[in-house]
Amino acid sequence: MDMIGKVRRMRLRDQLSLSEIAKRTGLSRNTVKKWLKAPGDVAPKYERVKLDGKLTAFEPILHQALTTDSHRPKHGRRSGRALFAQIQAQGYRGGYSAVTDYIRRWRVESATSPAKAFVPMS
Repeated sequence: MDMIGKVRRMRLRDQLSLSEIAKRTGLSRNTVKKWLKAPGDVAPKYERVKLDGKLTAFEPILHQALTTDSHRPKHGRRSGRALFAQIQAQGYRGGYSAVTDYIRRWRVESATSPAKAFVPMS
């Protein structure tokens, strides 16, 4: 049984105070209080707000360039440095590692998508 169930059982069945539940479980009193107020059997989880980074405005440009390059032979594709220089010329002021991280992520995602291969009918 997960921890939220134990906390609720201690409160409802055993009639323990928030402080006593916190002592027995090692959780903070605020966490115990939040879990008891939460609807359902799922513990509330903190969701970080996704903020736009410096690269966000240039992602469509990179995506288009990477898609175009994927149809070229391997020796004809642009390197990460060339793509970085291209978006820098268009006003990107972020770092090189953000660009290479995006390129790596794009390659993994495009590799997992099914390839359009010709399959002859027999």
